Amino acid sequence: MIMESRYQRHIQLNEVGSLGQEKIKQAKVLVIGVGGLGCPALQYLAAAGVGTLGMMDPDLVSLSNLQRQILFNENDLGKNKALSAEKHLQKLNSEIQIQAFPFALTHENAEEFISEFDIVIDGTDNFYTRYLISDQCILQDKVMVYGALYKFEGQVSVFNYQDGPSYRCLFPTPPINGEIPNCSDIGVLGMAPGIVGVYQALEAIKVILDLGDLLSGKLLCINLLSHQNTVLDFEKNQNEIDQITKSGKPIPVGNNDCFIDFEVSLEQLSAKEKIKWIDVREQDELPRLNYLNPLGSNVSVDVLMESKQKIIAFCQTGTRSKVFVGKMKRKGIKNCFSLKEGAKQLQEWLKNDRL
Repeated sequence: MIMESRYQRHIQLNEVGSLGQEKIKQAKVLVIGVGGLGCPALQYLAAAGVGTLGMMDPDLVSLSNLQRQILFNENDLGKNKALSAEKHLQKLNSEIQIQAFPFALTHENAEEFISEFDIVIDGTDNFYTRYLISDQCILQDKVMVYGALYKFEGQVSVFNYQDGPSYRCLFPTPPINGEIPNCSDIGVLGMAPGIVGVYQALEAIKVILDLGDLLSGKLLCINLLSHQNTVLDFEKNQNEIDQITKSGKPIPVGNNDCFIDFEVSLEQLSAKEKIKWIDVREQDELPRLNYLNPLGSNVSVDVLMESKQKIIAFCQTGTRSKVFVGKMKRKGIKNCFSLKEGAKQLQEWLKNDRL
């Protein structure tokens, strides 16, 4: 049979065999986020023969994605990620059912789409969606496989497995939007999401087969520079889970992005205006704009209080600077704004001698 030939190496494993491969065939896995994590997870799950594979993502393939999202190629530029992934995965394995959802997961559609699958792999890069996935998985008793990245590091865990801990048990308090930078802000080594995404696919297959020691109640922390992997144990917090089950619906996570009055665009700046710049990025982020003599994010409140100049904070994308300015506003610093554009746009603006 074609199936036996394709999955021969699985079937040869005593721990899998024909019965295990049939379990994989009957499984339904939804990958939310077809990016750095979702691409490798999808490739290995499709190759493994997961019978129904869903993928959801509203974004389009851009050139900067190709550094790590190797499911795509240059012919996919400008096309929806979910639809492009569907096309490539069908070529990889025509025996499985592949469903592409070229839109975002929302509070309005999450219940419907997650209900159709057994396992949800979180390949997202924002906390609004991550907490939404977690809450729906709690309400529907679905397994959530979590993965996250930071530069050269990664995290993996499994939530809601056999009444085990949930994502909210590990991270009960959502961070302020932009407080934790994502890949767009701070960058990531291309191989890092590949490794974490494969780990997520591995944990999903182990859930399907009930095989080995799962990362339920455990957070695997991977450091690719030092090769030091750490497993942290955490407990189930029934109070966190009860909040979701008693409400009967996901608890919205405020995006805390209500800083429109805090923002200023390069187009709004005057060439004659004296500005005190604050660079809220880390020291190793490029481009460096030292000729601006910017202050760092650790600047004291007193220094800013005494300034009579307009204060403008900037980062890579305008996200972290909004968070910084929000904190300064709450401390009474009124003449402080976040640059809507990022450091690269600011650099180009400065090259044009507009200051």
